[in-house]
Amino acid sequence: MIEKEDPVISEEEAAQYDRQIRLWGLDAQKRLRGSRVLLAGLGGLGAEVAKNLILAGVKGLTLLDHEQVSEESCRAQFLVPVTAQGQNRAKASLERAQNLNPMVKVHADPDRIEDKPDDFFLQFDAVCLTGCSRDLMIRVDQLCSKHNIKVFCGDVYGYYGYMFCNLGQAHNYVEEKPKVVKPSGESNDGPKAKKAKVDPNETTMVKKTASFCTLKEALAVDWTSEKAKAGLKRTPVDYFLLQVLLKFRTDKGRDPDPQSFPEDSQLLRQIRDDVLESLSLNSDLLNDDFISYCFSEMSPVCAVVGGVLGQEVVKRLTVFSR
Repeated sequence: MIEKEDPVISEEEAAQYDRQIRLWGLDAQKRLRGSRVLLAGLGGLGAEVAKNLILAGVKGLTLLDHEQVSEESCRAQFLVPVTAQGQNRAKASLERAQNLNPMVKVHADPDRIEDKPDDFFLQFDAVCLTGCSRDLMIRVDQLCSKHNIKVFCGDVYGYYGYMFCNLGQAHNYVEEKPKVVKPSGESNDGPKAKKAKVDPNETTMVKKTASFCTLKEALAVDWTSEKAKAGLKRTPVDYFLLQVLLKFRTDKGRDPDPQSFPEDSQLLRQIRDDVLESLSLNSDLLNDDFISYCFSEMSPVCAVVGGVLGQEVVKRLTVFSR
């Protein structure tokens, strides 16, 4: 693990990041400026996340992707030129990514993430995984959790998208709340005056701690337990859709392809039935309508999910440093 040096904001950087320094402060920008991030997967979602991290002003961003640029990927991926088909996606995205902010060191790595040793991930402050298999995400999440490295995962499937983050067993944060004004003991206004009042014009900062589960725990819920059954109605159906799509990726080594819509639609139905049966759930929980909406990456969905995912990475990097 690389020791972090004390980042210094130059006058040029202060001018470049003036707006966000006013928003979250100089110290937060320094922490962001001293952070290194790994982004795996340069599809449409990966391009959105890369853009947001580069514009925010991290110290360095490594783009890791072994896939080649295809006609399909060009539709949602704005960092690769249309003339780059057949080239490595990470390398093809490098020039436009770097031009977004010359102050950020952007590096392209064309290797397979599955071939990377554990030590490779320990040089980063945050790891963001897109387009990766379930087993790989679980492996990286478990590794990084042991070394206090923040892990983020996300994907877009047609109209659907998700993100996951693991910020550790003891994630400390500060919440801003309206200030409660205690009543004066000398008041003559009667019983009502003894109640505390909330002053909307003043706020106070409250320190809190949250505990995050691992990705493996999040995906391996025992739905036969009484606790899980009680929470089933409050669980979005998208959670089970994610299980189906991750199983499809594991089995086929790819995501549902519009060019293979009839075959992939049938396979999705079969995987849906198998997944829900393995979870001891009724297949009616996820009806067939989902099949029409989970093919290909859509630019608007990538923009929304990428905005949320990038924002969460930035928030954690500006608050915490190692």
